[in-house]
Amino acid sequence: MEPEAPDRRLLTEEIWVVLALSLLSSAVFAIIDLLSAPIRGTYVAAVDQSSQLARQVAGFVFALAPAWLVLYLVRRDGSGLGSLGLARDRSLQDLGRGAALFALVGAGGIGVYLAAVALGVNRFVVPVPPLGHWWTIPVLLLSAVQAALVEETIVAGYLISKLKRLAWSDNAAITASALLRGSYHLYQGWGGFAGNLAMGAIFGWVFTKTRRTWPLIVAHFLLDTGAGIGFILFRHHLPGFS
Repeated sequence: MEPEAPDRRLLTEEIWVVLALSLLSSAVFAIIDLLSAPIRGTYVAAVDQSSQLARQVAGFVFALAPAWLVLYLVRRDGSGLGSLGLARDRSLQDLGRGAALFALVGAGGIGVYLAAVALGVNRFVVPVPPLGHWWTIPVLLLSAVQAALVEETIVAGYLISKLKRLAWSDNAAITASALLRGSYHLYQGWGGFAGNLAMGAIFGWVFTKTRRTWPLIVAHFLLDTGAGIGFILFRHHLPGFS
């Protein structure tokens, strides 16, 4: 049922608040980063580069707060986790779909990234925490978990569901979700924007067809983990790394 006028205003305000506390603010700062520094031949970190484990763990915990807020809101209004595609009743199917999405998006994403770097329209992305620590890999996995949970819960499950409650069409909601996803990756450059725009369109389509967010979380986790491990293994081929 479409929300009545007062509820529409409150729901619209809720969406803006959630986004302002999470991915919309990231998009604004990403645009500022894009416009304030050179792109060609430069490096940018996709994860926290603090060398203190305590800061890494604290950052992981508090970065989950926007997703926690969303989970609280849907439980409070009675719609429940199922409205976000987070019901835990088809785990094996979700894992299989997530692995398939990882293979599909990962293959295309590597091509877009390498082409964009070669063309000088994307920065070299460092997708790992500081190297040389015993906790480098564990923190890489925590970062992948955090990014997957927060981004997919908010930009896919929450945003698309709420926009559809406001009577947006599937295509309009998917487009808004994909544009947001691409925008908060603009700190990487135009390749990061294009690749994540395409990823957002695919993930949004999958969500509207399946009403499941877990496959997106699984795929996102595998993508970030794969990018980090790949960087560790092949960093010697990048200028400035040994």
